[in-house]
Amino acid sequence: MLWLASAGLTVSAQTPPTLRFVSSNSIARLYWPTNAYYYLLQSTTNLAATNAWVNEACASMPIVLFSSKYSGGSALLSGATTNGLFFAQPKLAIPKFYRLKTPDWLPLCSFAVFYDGALEFSECPTTIVNGMVHANGSIYVGTIAALILNASVTCTGTVSAPFVDGLSTGWTPANPATWNVTFYNNPAFVTNLSPMPLWPFTNNYHTLIDIPPAGENPNTFPGDVRLYNQAQIVLVVTNDVSGSGNPTVLLTLQSSMNGSLPGADPTPSILFFTNASSASLNTNLPFLSLTNQFYDQREYKTNLVTQIDIAWFANWFQTNAIVQGKLPAASGIYPTILFVADRRNHQTLQLPVVRLTDGAQLPSNGGLGFSVATPNPLYVWGNYNVQTATSAANASAGTTNTTNTVPAALFCDALTVLSPNWTDSQSFVTYHEGVTSLEAANETINAAIFAGNMPTTDTTATGFSGGVHNFPRLLEDWSTPSASLYLNTSLCRLWTSQMATNQFRNPAGFSPIPVNPYFNPPTRHYTLDPNFLNPSKIPPGVPILSFGTNAPYVFQNN
Repeated sequence: MLWLASAGLTVSAQTPPTLRFVSSNSIARLYWPTNAYYYLLQSTTNLAATNAWVNEACASMPIVLFSSKYSGGSALLSGATTNGLFFAQPKLAIPKFYRLKTPDWLPLCSFAVFYDGALEFSECPTTIVNGMVHANGSIYVGTIAALILNASVTCTGTVSAPFVDGLSTGWTPANPATWNVTFYNNPAFVTNLSPMPLWPFTNNYHTLIDIPPAGENPNTFPGDVRLYNQAQIVLVVTNDVSGSGNPTVLLTLQSSMNGSLPGADPTPSILFFTNASSASLNTNLPFLSLTNQFYDQREYKTNLVTQIDIAWFANWFQTNAIVQGKLPAASGIYPTILFVADRRNHQTLQLPVVRLTDGAQLPSNGGLGFSVATPNPLYVWGNYNVQTATSAANASAGTTNTTNTVPAALFCDALTVLSPNWTDSQSFVTYHEGVTSLEAANETINAAIFAGNMPTTDTTATGFSGGVHNFPRLLEDWSTPSASLYLNTSLCRLWTSQMATNQFRNPAGFSPIPVNPYFNPPTRHYTLDPNFLNPSKIPPGVPILSFGTNAPYVFQNN
């Protein structure tokens, strides 16, 4: 058990990633500072350009997986001291050169949890995290349950256990032995790292899901990082300019030309529907519905819904002549990213949102997978990505087995899960524990999640973010009867929500009694999808972390 504070390491974020070689008796040790925690130790016997570098050791195994062009071993660190990380091995008969190498690429979904900002495990239920955890900020723990962190835990701030959410008991913030958290990595955790950015120019990561301004070049930053420009199908819903009452729908089909992003396509195919009535959509875009409405008890708003039926969407793009003329599957060109934006005018107590339904089977797209991105709040209704064309129905539902899935990601302002039992009409009934008819059923979502939350504002019961366990939002009673939510995922908080902006409120039955509760929690089964550690199964559109330059080599001469 490595829960003692002394098990963690603190080092200045300004420490350069340099290697030191120390020889003692028959053992050689290589030391490097913890601010190079995500680097890979490599060696070579010859500095000739043609000589290969070989992997020796790293602090976390995904680093090796995403530096796969290098051969050799991949031992974990031997340990850590106040001098930094170290790797020990017997002295060798031949001289070697060593260097620290950044991963060739490290997709964000290789982390079980990645937060840009404070990461709070505070008050979590019994939780086991089997993948890497990082925060560009501090990490807060402390729970009356049990938190088990089986892999690396790093942050740019500190690791501590302050009281939140109006609590004053449950653990002792100054005594790590009471935090009910176990760190199984070596070192237990690393603090004060330099931030790990997606790109070095700005930390406004909401840019990923924003619609670009007119005239922006899609081939230069920030245009080249926008999912709008990476998507092959872009769907935008606005109010009809004719004033007919029905919305206008603009659907753009765009393809990569000469290595440029799809958004730079000089000849996109455009489908434009004014007065997009239900009858018109049934004929032309049968996967799209614009008439659904439901109430979000957390936001206190009626949602105006752009609803995508995933099964109908898959059939439509595979059979529609216009789509296949622009994105011919026979040529290996697929719509791996769907970008959807609902930009309808709305009243103060209304909120335009996107909802995905009938998503048990996603488009495989030649094995490349399928991602959905929106600047709106996103709602996923029912099982998502739990079967393939060759599997049984719901083959991966209710399990952590993701064999029968495709690479998938969800990018949105905020994510809310709606169980298969959800009904729009009953959402307008005020939520009360034991009275509500919004009783959830088991649900499974297999996708990496890139979304926002509302950060903690203070230590009161009305100022808490809800913690990482409430990062996926809920609106139903999952407790009567007890229902389970399986998320085989990577949870990435990259921004503060800009549209779904009401603060988290505690579940019904919480003490002290919450004001206007809107959900009771499920039995949570959240885990890192192991597919995300396979470089060939990274979902479309997943951003890649930006690292600095490699450290210089050191020479071991016996």
